[in-house]
Amino acid sequence: MSTAPTYRRPVGRRAGVPLLALGALVASSLALTAPPAQAAETLLSQGRPATASSQEGDGYAASAAVDGNLTGTRWASRWSDPQWFQVDLGQRSDLSRVVLTWEGAYGKSYQIQASDNGTDWRTLKTVTGGDGGTDEVAVTGSGRYVRMLGTERSGGYGYSLWEFQVYGTTDGTPPVGGGAVAVTGSQGNWQLTVGGRPYTVKGLTWGPAIADAPKYMPDVKSMGVNTIRTWGTDAGTKPLLDSAAANGIRVVNGFWLQPGGGPGSGGCVNYVTDTTYKNNMLTEFAKWVEAYKSHPAILMWNVGNESVLGLQNCYSGTELEAQRNAYTGFVNDVAKKIHGIDPDHPVTSTDAWTGAWPYYKRNAPDLDLYSMNSYGDICNVQEDWEEGGYTKPYVITEGGPAGEWEVPDDANGIPDEPTDVQKAEGYTKAWDCVTGHRGVALGATLFHYGVEHDFGGIWFNLVPDGLKRLSYYAVKKAYSGSTSGDNTPPVITTMSVAPASSAPAGGEFTVRADVRDPDGDPITYKVFLSGNYANGDKRLVEAEWRSTGNGTFAVTAPEKLGVWKVYIQAEDGRGNAGIETRSVKVVAPPVTGTNVALNKPTTASSFQPSYGDCPCEPAKATDGRADTRWASDWSDPQWIRVDLGAPTPVRKLQLVWDPAYAKSYEVQVSDDGTTWRTVHTTTAGNGDIDTIDVATTARHVRLHLTARGTGWGYSLHELGIYS
Repeated sequence: MSTAPTYRRPVGRRAGVPLLALGALVASSLALTAPPAQAAETLLSQGRPATASSQEGDGYAASAAVDGNLTGTRWASRWSDPQWFQVDLGQRSDLSRVVLTWEGAYGKSYQIQASDNGTDWRTLKTVTGGDGGTDEVAVTGSGRYVRMLGTERSGGYGYSLWEFQVYGTTDGTPPVGGGAVAVTGSQGNWQLTVGGRPYTVKGLTWGPAIADAPKYMPDVKSMGVNTIRTWGTDAGTKPLLDSAAANGIRVVNGFWLQPGGGPGSGGCVNYVTDTTYKNNMLTEFAKWVEAYKSHPAILMWNVGNESVLGLQNCYSGTELEAQRNAYTGFVNDVAKKIHGIDPDHPVTSTDAWTGAWPYYKRNAPDLDLYSMNSYGDICNVQEDWEEGGYTKPYVITEGGPAGEWEVPDDANGIPDEPTDVQKAEGYTKAWDCVTGHRGVALGATLFHYGVEHDFGGIWFNLVPDGLKRLSYYAVKKAYSGSTSGDNTPPVITTMSVAPASSAPAGGEFTVRADVRDPDGDPITYKVFLSGNYANGDKRLVEAEWRSTGNGTFAVTAPEKLGVWKVYIQAEDGRGNAGIETRSVKVVAPPVTGTNVALNKPTTASSFQPSYGDCPCEPAKATDGRADTRWASDWSDPQWIRVDLGAPTPVRKLQLVWDPAYAKSYEVQVSDDGTTWRTVHTTTAGNGDIDTIDVATTARHVRLHLTARGTGWGYSLHELGIYS
């Protein structure tokens, strides 16, 4: 692991929160139901994790309605129906009454509901005709979660509660959560503790939008996960923390530093001289530590992500060494600052290369533990730790199957993506290696609980488009110990593509896959294409395809040349999917006859002498190579012409365009190179490949290009003229 890998992974973004503000409204007071106080009842909700369907702005979070402040802080929703507010009592409790202290924007109609799991709700009381003020609602029932489901607002604003108080009785068991987090023990015999109790990180990195946390967090919990990891912490983080706490999950809260994400990431910073950036970050991070340090979901703070490695994208030689030392020294400054504000949660820092650890060892003594992102090489982390003589434990903050930077290339020259079975085995192996480093590796947040259904999502996400993969169940078994009784995904084996390296553009190629469902569920299929390696588009686009029986599919190749990925997705109707992928190289459709333009004298109105892969001279359009091109100036009109040397029968042209194509052009021929006649005209060119039938005889053939399809010039990989 001494060689720095080169790769980059997607990083989740947090959803923004509107910054609207309600004006001060005058509150009234009317008790809907006022039962006598019960001697044995207790206020159960104060200080407990609270979440809501929305919030009006940063100052109106759900937690403000359970903080005990009846007139100074409040939750406020967006201005629409319905909305909800809920609180996690920490354990199932017998409920006696709910007191809602409304701000001027109150609920005219709402329901008080209870739940044992935060998903299935029972209505305890329905209120209609409310007029704000203080509503004291008697209820009968039990539950761990209690919510107000607002169905009709009193006016044009949203719902706003100064306080939401739930009263009842418990069996005397203290609520879950709470307590300081610490790294305890001694050299080689460490453990993480929460409230004095041992805690092994069984985690996942978090991908969905924060607004979807209530939707996905119960599923994360059901996998045996007790921790999620984020890459950034800001004003939008609070709802995620609330949702995590409501499900008994802790959070590794990240702080992003440039250049994060390893090589290729932008945002170079000079850590030796740029005191302004460092001071700004120190102030920013301190702000959010202060804001969230008392939140029950916090497990630890994580400063930076892969920046020691990523600095090689900005510097080299002795300057790179100076920057890495300065960066890790700054991380130590942040750790000291955090400890001064929050002594109850550890501080760590993540990189993707154990070669970063000597810098932390030398320059960041205030870190409580180290962190590492490691995939296919994860089982070598223990050896590197032992050989490095380190005196701090670590957690794996990303891990899983081998990534595209770690696998061999396939026959088409692109990374050979592991199969679903291999990926599931990769997660199992990763967890075994983490737990095998006893007393040093304190757990992992494996990558990635994400829902994107794109190139990277298929490679790593456990639930792309909400569909559970074999990897999902591998992680669940690792963390919970069993998947007994679960309905699991279809398994795809021996997927193949033919012809894999010569599929004609616009023509059909064959995909074959053996598919079985372990539960005997009927299977439906989808076929997708990704142009990530052909044109940089990471989306998955549903292909044009047809089933030809016995696990075979005829798939129409795209018009764009290059190496594409084709995906077979087998769904069982139970929320599971098996997904396999192979590459296919799309080539120009074969044209019968002789290419009489090959290596013939070729001239043009202009060409680019230098830009990207240029010089791009005209002769490169007739050299018979798909990896060279002619490129013109970025203006209209332009032309390119071929001298065939003698009058020659011409019956077909094949134009293989670079992305800089012609929307409008004419095919012209000439006997003397001076007088031209037009044999084909189009104003609807769309790039890729144009195959044009003509019937003429001429010595000279010219493309007269009059309207570009892009802001660039015109660019042809090949101008084939067939006799």
